[in-house]
Amino acid sequence: MKKVFLYRLLVTLMLSSVLGCTTPYQYQTNGFEDAVVIEATLTNQFKNQEVKLSRTYKLDEKTPTFESKAVVYITDDMGNKYDFQENGELYTSLNPFQASPDHSYQLHILTKNGRSYISSTEKLPQQTQINNLESKAVTKNGQLGVEITVNSADPTNNSRYYRYEYEETYKVIAPKWYPQKAVPVLFAPGSNPKGRVVLENRTSEARICYLNQTSNELILTNTNQLSEDKVTDFPVRFISSKDPIIRNRYSILVKQYVQTLAAHTFFETLKEISNNGSILSQTQPGFFYGNIKPVDNPGEKVIGFFEVSSYSEKRLFFNFSDVLPGQFAPDYQYDCPAPIPETEISNYLFKYCFGSSPVCQGDLILDLLGTGKKVYFPDESGDYILYPIECGDCTSFSSNIKPSFWID
Repeated sequence: MKKVFLYRLLVTLMLSSVLGCTTPYQYQTNGFEDAVVIEATLTNQFKNQEVKLSRTYKLDEKTPTFESKAVVYITDDMGNKYDFQENGELYTSLNPFQASPDHSYQLHILTKNGRSYISSTEKLPQQTQINNLESKAVTKNGQLGVEITVNSADPTNNSRYYRYEYEETYKVIAPKWYPQKAVPVLFAPGSNPKGRVVLENRTSEARICYLNQTSNELILTNTNQLSEDKVTDFPVRFISSKDPIIRNRYSILVKQYVQTLAAHTFFETLKEISNNGSILSQTQPGFFYGNIKPVDNPGEKVIGFFEVSSYSEKRLFFNFSDVLPGQFAPDYQYDCPAPIPETEISNYLFKYCFGSSPVCQGDLILDLLGTGKKVYFPDESGDYILYPIECGDCTSFSSNIKPSFWID
C-alpha cells in the first residue's frame, strides 16, 4: 500500500521541496526534520472514510508515531461537514458517506499542538469499473508462476490514471493434522512419572484455516499513450509457482482507484524515489510537497496527499491445479516432511516411556506438548512423532474462521 512508500521516504534524509507536479523533481540533502504525514483517500464508496495521521521517524526508529487527539473533518462545496473521530491508530468518519461527482471536497486537520492544515479542493474523477480479472501461467525472469491481470475501459476517455491495491486470501490445510489432540496431564509435584499424555477428540477446526495479506507496493498505470482509455491485461500480481500461498485455493480482491493527474503524479514520484535504492545514490529519496499545506506556518513541511478517487473492485478465485495443471504444488509454509528422512527422524520421533532408561522421553514429550511447541501425530511403531505445532494445528498461525466471501 501507499503508506509503505511514505514510510520509506520518511526514514531517509529530508530534502528540498518540489515546485510543480509536471516539473522534474530536484533533491538536495538536508538533515532529518519532524513533519506530519497525512494519508487520505476519499472514494465514491458509501462507507466510513478514513484518514491516517502520523509523524516522520528516523532510521533508528522502527515505527511511525500516531498523531493522536487531532480534529479532522472534510467539507464540500455545499457547506456540508463530515467529522472524523479517533479510532485506534486512524481517524474514521462519524457516519458513512461517499464522494459525489457533482461536488468538490477539502480536508481540514487541527493537531493537538495547535497546527492547522488544509488541502486543495478535489473532485471525483470519472467512475470506471473493472471489467474482469484473469489468472494465467507465465514465466518471468526464469520463474514459472501465476500472473493476475486486470482489464478496464472508459469509453469517455476521461479516466486515464489508475492506481491498484489488492487483498489476497488463501486456504491453509495442515498436512499433519490428526483428529485427536495429545494433551499432557501433570500429576502432583514430585510424582514419578510427572504425568501422562491423553488423547482427546478435537472440538474445534484446526486442519483448514485462512490467511490474508494486503499489497505493499504502489501499482500505477495510465493510458495517456493509447488511442483508447483501456487498461488491457495489466499485471497487478505475480506469484511464484513455489509460493505456498497458492498451494491450495487462493483468492484476490483487486481494488481500482481512478486518479486525477495531480494525484497520479504525486504517487508516481513517491514510487520512483521509494524504489531508488541506496540513500547514497546521486538521486536521493527525499521530501516533496503534495496538495496539503499548513495554514499558519508557510515554511512547514507537510507530507501526504488528499485524494478523491472513484473506486471499483473485483474478486477472483482459483485452485493451484486450475492454473498450473501437472505441476507439483508448492511446499507447505513450514517444514513437515513426509516421509521423514532417516537422517532427520530423530528430530521428530520420541519414545513415549518413563523411567531411568536413556531412551525414555516421556518427560520431554510432556514439556513439548505443554508449551505448545509440538503437535502429536501417530506412528505405527507406537512411538510419538511430534511435529512443529504449525504442521498439525493451522490456528497456531492463521484463522479457522472461513471468510464470508469465500467460495470453495
